[in-house]
Amino acid sequence: MIRWIRQQLGFDPPHQSDTRTVYIANKFPQHGHYIPQRFADNRIISSKYTIWNFIPKNLFEQFRRIANFYFLIIFLVQVSPDTPTSPITSGLPLFFVITVTAIKQGYEDWLRHKADNEVNGAPVFVVRSGSLVQTRSKNIRVGDIVRVAKDETFPADLVLLSSDRAEGTCHITTASLDGETNLKTHYAVPETAVSQSVSRLESLQAVVECQQPEADLYRYHSQSDHRNPPHTLYHAGVAVYTGMESKMALNYKCKSQKRSAVEKSMNTFLIIYLGILLFEAILSTILKYAWQAENKWDEPFYNQKTDQERNSSQILKFISDFLAFLVLYNFIIPISLYVTVELQKFLGSFFIGWDLDLYHEESDQKAQVNTSDLNEELGQVEYVFTDKTGTLTENEMQFRECSINGIKYQEINGKLVPEGMTEDSPDGSEELFLKAVSLCHTVQISYDQTDGPGDPFSHANGFSPQMEYYASSPDEKALVERYLMTFCLSLGEKVLFTKGAESAVLPYTTSGEIDKTRVHVDEFALKGLRTLVVACRHFSADEYQEVDRRLHEARTALQQREERLVEVFNFIEKDLELLGATGVEDKLQDKVQETIESLRLAGIKVWVLTGDKHETAVSVSLSCGHFHRTMNILELVQQKSDRECAEQLRRLARRYNTLAHPFYTKTVRTFSNQKREWTEQSHGLVVDGASLSLALREHEKLFMEVCKNCSAVLCCRMAPLQKAKVVRLLKTSPEKPITLAIGDGANDVSMIQEAHVGIMGKEGRQAVRNSDYAIARFKFLAKLLLVHGHFYYIRIATLVQYFFYKNVCFITPQFLYQFFCLFSQQTLYDSVYLTLYNICFTSLPILVYSLFEQLVHPHVLQSKPALYRDISKNSLLSFKTFLYWTFLGFCHAFVFFFGSYILMGEDTTLMGNGQVSVSPASLPSSLLFSYSRSCVSVAGLLLC
Repeated sequence: MIRWIRQQLGFDPPHQSDTRTVYIANKFPQHGHYIPQRFADNRIISSKYTIWNFIPKNLFEQFRRIANFYFLIIFLVQVSPDTPTSPITSGLPLFFVITVTAIKQGYEDWLRHKADNEVNGAPVFVVRSGSLVQTRSKNIRVGDIVRVAKDETFPADLVLLSSDRAEGTCHITTASLDGETNLKTHYAVPETAVSQSVSRLESLQAVVECQQPEADLYRYHSQSDHRNPPHTLYHAGVAVYTGMESKMALNYKCKSQKRSAVEKSMNTFLIIYLGILLFEAILSTILKYAWQAENKWDEPFYNQKTDQERNSSQILKFISDFLAFLVLYNFIIPISLYVTVELQKFLGSFFIGWDLDLYHEESDQKAQVNTSDLNEELGQVEYVFTDKTGTLTENEMQFRECSINGIKYQEINGKLVPEGMTEDSPDGSEELFLKAVSLCHTVQISYDQTDGPGDPFSHANGFSPQMEYYASSPDEKALVERYLMTFCLSLGEKVLFTKGAESAVLPYTTSGEIDKTRVHVDEFALKGLRTLVVACRHFSADEYQEVDRRLHEARTALQQREERLVEVFNFIEKDLELLGATGVEDKLQDKVQETIESLRLAGIKVWVLTGDKHETAVSVSLSCGHFHRTMNILELVQQKSDRECAEQLRRLARRYNTLAHPFYTKTVRTFSNQKREWTEQSHGLVVDGASLSLALREHEKLFMEVCKNCSAVLCCRMAPLQKAKVVRLLKTSPEKPITLAIGDGANDVSMIQEAHVGIMGKEGRQAVRNSDYAIARFKFLAKLLLVHGHFYYIRIATLVQYFFYKNVCFITPQFLYQFFCLFSQQTLYDSVYLTLYNICFTSLPILVYSLFEQLVHPHVLQSKPALYRDISKNSLLSFKTFLYWTFLGFCHAFVFFFGSYILMGEDTTLMGNGQVSVSPASLPSSLLFSYSRSCVSVAGLLLC
């Protein structure tokens, strides 16, 4: 505990050097002046509070809200003497709001603690004292040797020592880090790969010298010193980073707090009402002193001042009276607004998960709400940014065509048939291409265990019916499933096979049918196929030895490892012989085209952000309806310099302005929902990643001008960070549009965090964990926005406006009453009314309304997407609408007050104590209780 406190205060930093030395099995040197390094324990902490800091930390966060802090100040003022109302009137509602919010946030944090305890208490096996010991995950220390079995999760960051395979390999997924579920192969160093028993691992004398923890998932530098190279089942690794120093913890980022437009409007309205409150308090104070200018009102016979009151400071008296009026009118600010809004959002979020129309039966996935704070934003979306692969498409690849040695082949009945032929299969001239596809991949084969006797070698050549393929890319899996069983490979020479995008491979090819293959690649892309180019290079024995030596030196370097590896790869991957190209189909998801069309009719612009090549991306955009055939396509691609990019942007802007001129504007006939509509010709923009970087560097405004004039934008060859940059660009534009991003992979996480919505996919769960909402299919987006978003926004907008309206109705009679009691700070309402008005009397009806109200049937909202436009731009919480509700509140308040006054003004009333009272204008205090009860009854009847 002391060490932890010192670390938190900065007196005991855990790292003292740029590198750390890890002694395997914690066998520290027994001689010399060795000082052990201090490392973090293996506990994972994602919770926000502890038992000790929950109360102060939660109170601090709650009182950062304007309304809560305001009522705290009012409560403190009421504690002082000579205030017109009891402190209970503000203290009890404030305590209720703070308590309810604290319970909600405490429950959510308890769930985080529960999840942390499940991780920290998970059983693991470590090698200690010559035996395999079971312990808890949180007890792992840096240097411990950890055993991990098949399908188990790594409890810490491990360096592989050995596995149950003779070659010391293991196949892992990194879904918990980057969302990738495909297998990756890792190798143990030869010196430790032979240690496949607990005893030999225990006797291992070795040291790992590595860098200090950093967040980069793909960078790790280390060297090992094996002093006593000495067989484990499963995989064994030594822990080098633990707990909050592991890669996963360092990459865990608390998402920035996303505030909805409704919440921003609420804060603005609160400030305006605070101004109204200050105005009423100042005006009442001034009028009080103006009225008391006459002696008969300043010191009447029935209320003589004391000498202390006569001699007190006029400034202090003015401040005291001002504070008293402030307390008297303070309920114009609705204290229970925040807690009612939070309750409405929390309860309302269940409707998304309960909606069977958003349930995907095949994957047994229902819609998921990770945060309820942004429900109403679903009804305000103006831009949708979507990934292509796995989001618009199924991410299930099927081989369709290939190009080998300049000849195009198609798959017909399981055979490769040259173009224009129907029977002959490929001859021996294509063998090298097939060898390349069969070898150049990361596919792993898993064999299911079958009961009963059988030939143990039946699957040796890949013919077992129980085989299952695992690959780092669905493209590779589709190709290998097609080709892997074709040949029993035996190469008697050193050959380098390489495979990748044509932009990455073709520039390094010097032989082969380059021009023909390039044409075939473009044809594949126009058909919407994903393309890969295959090439090779032959090495002599001497060249291979040189390559092997240089690779080993670069891979074992602790400094500038990436730069040295790039240098070696550039040396290797040159003078390539082009073998051919492949075309793989990724099918569209169901109802993608209908969904995009509905979004367009709702006034939502759709941007597709993908890493695919230009031709493939355009073809898929056309097939899914993102681009339509009558659309004028503008292109910003293959720009080489800032000057060239700027000139192209100016040409696009001029072209758009020319096409938008009435003389050039054409109307085209489109069909939507089986109804004929006439629309002006729209424009689509295609941008590639390189050109986008140039455009955003110095020509951002010009680029945004072109984009905003286009109804659809397609960005291809995009890097993950570029996706987030594009979303941020739109969010920070002067119009401040509401954006929504959808993606299924870890490469979409940064984009999703910039916007609001994530969609479940097949590339892991990282995108879902980082999203605010998750749906299993793109087609569900239409109902999520057009129905749920529409309902959420209307309901909460009405709730917010009603809260301000009813408080104006409630407190304005208190202000008017002061004109009838000589501004003596008499209260019109009993303390019970002041305390329970917002909490009980008027909260439940509007809460029920805000949960269940449906102004339009859901089927109508889906069949007429244009209704979504009616609530865009935060129209129901605009300043004009706010003024209307406020004006309506003041008008009704006058009706409440003067209506009650006229009904009771001339009547005499027999009080419970036998006294007879007259109108409130003559004797204000006598009719106070009955008159206030009348006002509240009238107000409550009309408001509820």
